[in-house]
Amino acid sequence: MAYDVTGRLHEIFDEQQVSEKFRKREFVLEVQDGQYPEHIKFQMVQDKTSLIDPYKIGDEVKVTFNLRGRGFNKNGQMLYFTNLEAWKIEAAGGASYGGGSSQQAAPRPAAQNQNPTLRAQPSAAPIASDDDNDLPF
Repeated sequence: MAYDVTGRLHEIFDEQQVSEKFRKREFVLEVQDGQYPEHIKFQMVQDKTSLIDPYKIGDEVKVTFNLRGRGFNKNGQMLYFTNLEAWKIEAAGGASYGGGSSQQAAPRPAAQNQNPTLRAQPSAAPIASDDDNDLPF
């Protein structure tokens, strides 16, 4: 399930080589939520760990992420953990690195735009009239 959120980069951590085949990198995004800011930690894995490289602390970015959860058995007790796995980062406000929205949004499904004021989609180009179309169907 994909979500996106816009906020200010608060902290960026170094890449960690967890095992021979797995590496990750974490960062913290400060998101305004009412009167108090929230500090939300995301992780990037494998080939996505460099997505944060073009940005610095204080930059306003839009992060698209998946909500991941896993369980494991430790000494006979089931333990669960949740990760916010970022897979796309772009500058907020239409700047370079892919553009984006300058408006702040709470986490919401990226594929469903239920509130058009949060992120306006560009309208499609008009279709040519039949006079301009020489296709046989």
